[in-house]
Amino acid sequence: MGRALDDDHLSPSRCPAAAPRGVVHLRRDRATGIEAVTARFLGHAYDMHHHDEWLVGVTHAGVQDFYCRGARRQSTAGRVILIEPGERHDGRAVTEPGFRYSMLYLPQGWLRRAMGGSDAGLGFRRTLADDRRLGGAIRNACHAVFDAASPLGTDAALDDLAARLRRHLGAAASAPAPEGDPVIAERAMAFLRAHTATAFGLDDLARAAGAADRFQLARIFRRRFGTSPHACLVELRLAQARALLRAQVPPAEAALAAGFADQSHLGRWFRRAYGLTPAAYRSGRTNVPDVALGLG
Repeated sequence: MGRALDDDHLSPSRCPAAAPRGVVHLRRDRATGIEAVTARFLGHAYDMHHHDEWLVGVTHAGVQDFYCRGARRQSTAGRVILIEPGERHDGRAVTEPGFRYSMLYLPQGWLRRAMGGSDAGLGFRRTLADDRRLGGAIRNACHAVFDAASPLGTDAALDDLAARLRRHLGAAASAPAPEGDPVIAERAMAFLRAHTATAFGLDDLARAAGAADRFQLARIFRRRFGTSPHACLVELRLAQARALLRAQVPPAEAALAAGFADQSHLGRWFRRAYGLTPAAYRSGRTNVPDVALGLG
């Protein structure tokens, strides 16, 4: 095996220092697995990453700038953000004093059941929508999950959310046509997914994908996925660690199982991607105590 495809290529310590992170609050509804997040960020918010869930959010204040579906987008107060499972995105503030938003992470199984039991044809028609009623439903559902006072009230809020989402769900958006040889890039991505916790180098990945060399692989992979193989590997490891933490696996064990060197290694990447420590995410709690939620 060649040199490991690890943090000798990219590490948080070698990246520019992040701006003040802001405040992130998180609660998890035990009955549905839905996670509610409300946050405020100044400057850099989070690195490129993806989720296994459907994301539905509403911006409360400021300009929320993010990359998704091949373009940078901006959400302002009242606009709704709709992101499908696996869609890569980042986030940043581009104006003072940052931005505030609420977001719900909807498990695929929950949305499937809410939409009648089938994934056929499910997909967000657009990433940004101007829908005041849906924005209100997202805000109300976040309040219900955070309050956790009445299961009946939470169910009602989530039912209203599902009803408001229906008009935004249609045929899945088609992916942009890849440039270069897409087969090589797809083989490389499949290898990354199958060997998330394994140490390997770019030369190994190029051979597995059938590329002429590591340089050809890097060019084709970036054209297809918009980033490097290493950045995608980190995203995949983070997604696996996040699933393990949701299952109450201790952070140190989750780090090793997902392919990180140790708990601190996971912690550095996790905070950059999600704005929370692994321990805070595992407990389903905010990253700071006793601060008003600011749900808008």
